[in-house]
Order: sequence, then structure tokens, then C-alpha cells
Amino acid sequence: MRVANYLMINATIVSGWMLLFWLCSVPVRNVAIVDIAWGLGFVLVAIVSALLPSSESVNQWLMPVMVAIWGCSLSGYLAWRNYGKPEDKRYRAMRDHRGKAFVYSSLWIVFGLQTVLLWILALPVQMGIFQTDPGWHLFHLVGIILWLVGFLFETIGDYQLARFLCDPDSRGKVMDRGLWKYTRHPNYFGDFLVWWGIYFVSLAGAAGNWWTVIGPLLISFLLMRISGVPMLEQNLRLSRPGYAEYARSTNSFFPWWPKQFP
Repeated sequence: MRVANYLMINATIVSGWMLLFWLCSVPVRNVAIVDIAWGLGFVLVAIVSALLPSSESVNQWLMPVMVAIWGCSLSGYLAWRNYGKPEDKRYRAMRDHRGKAFVYSSLWIVFGLQTVLLWILALPVQMGIFQTDPGWHLFHLVGIILWLVGFLFETIGDYQLARFLCDPDSRGKVMDRGLWKYTRHPNYFGDFLVWWGIYFVSLAGAAGNWWTVIGPLLISFLLMRISGVPMLEQNLRLSRPGYAEYARSTNSFFPWWPKQFP
């Protein structure tokens, strides 16, 4: 199978997956379900890629396992966190601004955009499964270590934050415990490492996949400069009185010991 056909099949399947969730969002008037579709969409891409004709290798089962653990964990956590809650205020503002037209425009500006991003970010997964040598390589070890550290950062950080938010005594306070003592966004940092780990696994025995670095570079840019840290911090600085002081002493993204001030 040609690479172009292989990638096109995945693009078509991802588009159908997001279209299905858009159709579900219309009657419930909640496009935030796209967050659940996000993680599971990567799992779908990994499984389909492994089932399509490709070179038999370690990556044919290793990458789907890595992606499935991360994707199912993320989607499960978001489903639990959002269950029974109204539509996210970001989407609600878009709905209020566009009125009735949002029902149809959300197909492009919410689900369509995330379809494109998902397919691009998943390029290391797709190519890492499609063409690679059969044996184990050093980059497998590097990638697995990065992925594991990232997965632990993301899941532990989310768990610690969930416990903090469920505590009535923490209302209005700033989360500065556990991993959150060393970075203001351990879950985003974990996501960052997960995708760089997946990229290195895709390179194992297939140096020609280097160009798929667009995937981890894009997620890094989004997390640090666009939809991750900047958007969340803007809200936190307004809603949490002590957040400015916390931000002054704690690294934004990469973990490090808190700064001490006299």
C-alpha cells in the first residue's frame, strides 16, 4: 500500500469519527463531548493503522498499546470530570455569539479543526506502524521512558487536582501541592512527554520517519503557546486570588524546585 493511500484512509476514518460526535452534540447542545472524542480518536487511528497492510514489527503492537493506554485514560478522565456539567464556558461563549448558526458552524470550527489536528499529531503513530524495522532499537527504550514519565505526570497530576477540587476547604484556593508544587501544569507537561516519547518510538528502526516531528512540535506549541498554558492561566489569574504569587515562585511548564524569595 502506498503511503498516501494509507494516510488518506486514516484521515477518512478520523473525519467519520468526529462527524459522529458532532451529530451526537446537536441534540444534547454540548460540543464539549469533542474532548472525549479526542483521546479515543488517537486510539482509533493506532488500531486502524495496525490492521492495515504494513511492515511487521514491534511497533505494530507497541504503539497501539501506548496510544490506547494514554487515550483511554484521558478520555475516561474527561468524561468523568464533565459528567452532568453544563457545556464548557469557552464553547458556550461561541454558541452565544453565533446563535442558531453555531449548530452547523461547530462542525467546522470545533470538530473539523480538531479532526485536522488529530490527524497531524498522529503522524508519528501512523508512520511508526506503517514502516519500520522488525526488531528492537535504542529509540524504543528512549521513547518508552519518555512516554512512561509523561503518562505518570499527566495521570498523577490530574488525580491530585481532582482530589483538590473535590475538597470543600480548597474552594477559591490555588493548587500548589504534589506535582503542582514543581510545575503549574504537570498534566500538560506529561502530555508533552507522551508525544515526544511516541515520536522516538516511531523513529526506532525507521529514520525516514523524522519528518513526522511536525506532530510533537505542534502539540508542544499548542500546549505552551496557544490552547494550553496561556488560555488556562488567563482564567486562573482572574478566578484565583493567590495565583499570581504561586506563578511567581513556580515554573510554568517544565518542572523545577520552587523559587524562594525573601
